[in-house]
Amino acid sequence: MGSIHCGLCNCQSQKDLNPNEYMTQEDSWDRDLLLDPAWEKQQRKTFTAWCNSHLRKAGTQIENIEEDFRNGLKLMLLLEVISGERLPKPDKGKMRFHKIANVNKALDFISSKGVKLVSIGAEEIVDGNVKMTLGMIWTIILRFAIQDISVEETSAKEGLLLWCQRKTAPYRNVNVQNFHISWKDGLALCALIHRHRPDLIDYSKLRKDDPIGNLNTAFEVAEKYLDIPKMLDADDIVNTPKPDEKAIMTYVSCFYHAFAGAEQAETAANRICKVLAVNQENEKLMEEYEKLASELLEWIRRTIPWLENRVAEQTMHAMQQKLEDFRDYRRVHKPPKVQEKCQLEINFNTLQTKLRLSNRPAFMPSEGKMVSDIANAWKGLEQVEKGYEEWLLTEIRRLERLDHLAEKFKQKSTLHESWTTGKEELLSQKDYESASLMEIRALMRKHEAFESDLAAHQDRVEQIAAIAQELNELDYYDAATINARCQGICDQWDNLGTLTQKRRESLERVEKLWETIDQLYLEFAKRAAPFNNWMDGAMEDLQDMFIVHSIEEIQSLITAHDQFKATLPEADKERMAIMGIHNEILKIAQTYGIKVVGENPYTVLSPQDISNKWEAVKQLVPMRDQTLQEEVARQQSNERLRRQFGAQANIIGPWIQTKMEEISHVSIDIAGSLEEQMSNLKTYEQNIINYKSNIDKLEGDHQLSQEGLIFDNKHTNYTMEHVRVGWEQLLTTIARTINEVENQILTRDAKGISQEQLNEFRASFNHFDRKRNGMMDPDDFRACLISMGYDLVSGEVEFARIMTLVDPNNTGVVTFQAFIDFMTRETAETDTAEQVMASFKILASDKMYITVEELRRELPPEQAEYCISRMTKYIGGDAPPGALDYISFSSALYGESDL
Repeated sequence: MGSIHCGLCNCQSQKDLNPNEYMTQEDSWDRDLLLDPAWEKQQRKTFTAWCNSHLRKAGTQIENIEEDFRNGLKLMLLLEVISGERLPKPDKGKMRFHKIANVNKALDFISSKGVKLVSIGAEEIVDGNVKMTLGMIWTIILRFAIQDISVEETSAKEGLLLWCQRKTAPYRNVNVQNFHISWKDGLALCALIHRHRPDLIDYSKLRKDDPIGNLNTAFEVAEKYLDIPKMLDADDIVNTPKPDEKAIMTYVSCFYHAFAGAEQAETAANRICKVLAVNQENEKLMEEYEKLASELLEWIRRTIPWLENRVAEQTMHAMQQKLEDFRDYRRVHKPPKVQEKCQLEINFNTLQTKLRLSNRPAFMPSEGKMVSDIANAWKGLEQVEKGYEEWLLTEIRRLERLDHLAEKFKQKSTLHESWTTGKEELLSQKDYESASLMEIRALMRKHEAFESDLAAHQDRVEQIAAIAQELNELDYYDAATINARCQGICDQWDNLGTLTQKRRESLERVEKLWETIDQLYLEFAKRAAPFNNWMDGAMEDLQDMFIVHSIEEIQSLITAHDQFKATLPEADKERMAIMGIHNEILKIAQTYGIKVVGENPYTVLSPQDISNKWEAVKQLVPMRDQTLQEEVARQQSNERLRRQFGAQANIIGPWIQTKMEEISHVSIDIAGSLEEQMSNLKTYEQNIINYKSNIDKLEGDHQLSQEGLIFDNKHTNYTMEHVRVGWEQLLTTIARTINEVENQILTRDAKGISQEQLNEFRASFNHFDRKRNGMMDPDDFRACLISMGYDLVSGEVEFARIMTLVDPNNTGVVTFQAFIDFMTRETAETDTAEQVMASFKILASDKMYITVEELRRELPPEQAEYCISRMTKYIGGDAPPGALDYISFSSALYGESDL
């Protein structure tokens, strides 16, 4: 604490004064020679003006400082005005002892404020001792006008001097070193005014060689615009070698008090601007989250009905186009949405971190737009997606089977309809009525051969009906045509049966009329017809279409074909036997001179027909061999595709799992700084991005497999869907982990904690993370807190309070980020609602409300309009129209986050 001058002279007391004590030395009041007349004149003028600046608030003033304070009444009134407190009721009498009593009441009040008065008695004041009166007033000025001035913990005088030096430092020709000669040229006073109110003085026009003009300018401007009365005389200051220090200090202190309020308002305005800027930025982030969440949910809402539309197409081409559209959705449309979903979660976590760091409540999105809501919607999308792909593949297989069956139905129906052509007309003939005995017998045998042929065709009709039934069960799109054709075949078949039965009955009625029958013709007909039917069946089988999905299935067909070829020698023997019958007929006819005219009466089959059809069967056998071998080659190609896909999937699948585990280890590893962790994670992220080409290649192989209708693969347990899900989880995990480390860096820097402290927190967390999954259960968290010095042995209520902070959603676990937030929460220097209220109160000049004009005057335009648009009307009888409630506004800043 610097030394303070004594009451009258400008010498310094030899003893430093306590901040709350102002000592005067008894001998100093009695040595008039120590009081320079010029100084006394300056003190009288300054102290009188200073007293009047306060007394006018009570509607009075003094003219003569040593006379007007003699009765103690105005002295007591002065003390009440400057202290804001009530003094004891003054004595009303005019006797000397009444005056002494009143002055003593004033001096006692001064002493009660910690001021130790030495050698100043009420009698000297009542007697009008000018030196004692000036000393007393100086003591009052020190206590009530200068004592509280402190800059950087300096004493009152030094604090006031330091304030003057800082404010005038930038000004030319000003060098404040004391409170006497540094102020003689008037530039220091003008600089103080210009520094705070540049609109009142044009400093560039002032001259150092015009001290009188400078001083009068300062005095006049201060009195007119700053409400600081003229306490000094310019001539006295300029013409005195060393102006009175106490007079200068008293006058300069008025400037300090005049401008301190403005600086306090500026500080308050800056604090408010800072708080509002944080709030505006948070509101912008909330709006961005709401917009992104709405767009993503809307995309999911639009996509799910498309995936739920399971209306099957009628053709294989149309269904394959649906499958291609679905692949395009997976490759082109969905990946950007995966990134948007991940970025949305990262933005949400960053926003919550910023809100915590600025002492704001957590952000609660609109109903239905929580991160969990988006995750549930995404899960629903993926479930529908999986079902849609399974449905597509099932439908393609069904249509493939339908096309195969429909073609087979057409082929067998055509063969059957070709065979039945003319049969109804044949069976309806009544040629037996005019035939000879031999002709009747021939007709009978011919009919028996027809019946044999008819029975042989029964299997084909049953096969046609079975294929039609299967097409109906598989919901073939043109089932109506199939059913109509099948019904026609069945109706015709029933009619043939009826006609056959009727014709047999007719022939049997006349059979007794005929006796002669050519046994050889009959035997030929009976053996030729089944053999011909066998050849028809063989040709049908050799031309039969097939569909297989594996080498085993095609090998089974090859084995069956080999078994068929093994029966050909036996069939050739039957052919030779049938041809032998015909040769026997010719031999008998030649032997007995019988002239064979026309065809065999018992069959339409000729030996040439049998020979031609046999040659056709032999030609179809190698063609069937070639078709089967081509299918073997196709199935071998498919098997290579399976092996190629399986080899890649068996590498990619474990690679993804390994990377997931490595990322998990990096996120809980305490070795190195957060920046090093971030660098490692960025390296991992780049490696993962570089690996994308392998995923794309696997996608290409998968597409080739599907185009080849390959739907199973025994060489790997990894499907393309597994790899896709794992890849998307890996991208999301590395992005989330990087965001967590970024938030830890943000927390560390904002909270001011060191890397060593953060490492200590991480080491403690990892030690009690029993499951090594980056989370602690409540019991482990309690043990961790106790190990760090928290007294929670019996503090269940306190622990429950802490759990609400670290686990607000009651998930039952404590994450590392929540643990870090808790460990640094109570030491953070953040703004509070009370601080913001206090700042607004300063701008409002201690009123409980603030006006629009005050906000626009004290705050930048953008910040002012922000407050005006959000503050509610002040409710109170003492407020002018349009007054605003800054208290509820400040509370809302730290309450509901949707202010």
